[in-house]
Amino acid sequence: MDLAYTLSGFVVGLLVGLTGVGGGSLMTPLLILFGIPPVKAVGTDLLFACITKVGGVWVHARKKTVDWRIVGLLAAGSLPASLLSLLLLHYLEARGWKVDVIIVPLIGAAVMLTALALIFKTQLQRHPWFKTRSHPASLNVSTVITGAVLGALVTLTSIGAGAIGVVALFLLYPLIATTKIVGSDIAHAVPLTLVAGLGHLGMGNVDFVLLGSLLLGSLPGIYLGSHLSVNIPEKVLRIALASMLMLVGFRLIAH
Repeated sequence: MDLAYTLSGFVVGLLVGLTGVGGGSLMTPLLILFGIPPVKAVGTDLLFACITKVGGVWVHARKKTVDWRIVGLLAAGSLPASLLSLLLLHYLEARGWKVDVIIVPLIGAAVMLTALALIFKTQLQRHPWFKTRSHPASLNVSTVITGAVLGALVTLTSIGAGAIGVVALFLLYPLIATTKIVGSDIAHAVPLTLVAGLGHLGMGNVDFVLLGSLLLGSLPGIYLGSHLSVNIPEKVLRIALASMLMLVGFRLIAH
């Protein structure tokens, strides 16, 4: 097991524990910059995200901070979109397309979108346009569509289930408690990353030695970060993480 990967897992786990976001947004670009093929980086990170978030779901479920109706609506859009995205990847690979050429800029764009979502999250939540209640039927449709977008984005890039998903839910459900938004987003991320990760596994895009190295560092990192988070201002962490993501995203787009 490469010590550099374990250390990367620890740093990413620490940041996830501190901020609640940034797992895929940091891990996948880091793996690509380390020289891991982009498709393999995406596939490995998806199973990595699934395993690390299972514990979060258990905690939120016990605290009753998961809205299972929202999770179901998101999954109704994201799981079919994930399967279609996997079929697209398989089709392109079977015809000799260089999928990496498509995925790397997509990852860069997703990382920068995540950074913008983190930076402007508070302003977006306060905007009067998002304070109005939508008709329940149209809100349900919007949630399913949001799930479909997240499903495609996460399957192709492993990014989007954290900050982008949370911000989207904040905008759709501004009156729901923050803890329930976060809990619902984590609960939705587990089946989505599992389906997408297994699909990538079937295409040979998962490195189990790499996965083990990452988990060896990330699990204690998340534990430590969760305990340190109460002592560091959330705004400071959010801006620092967003700045790092913007740099990584720009580097990938210009790769």
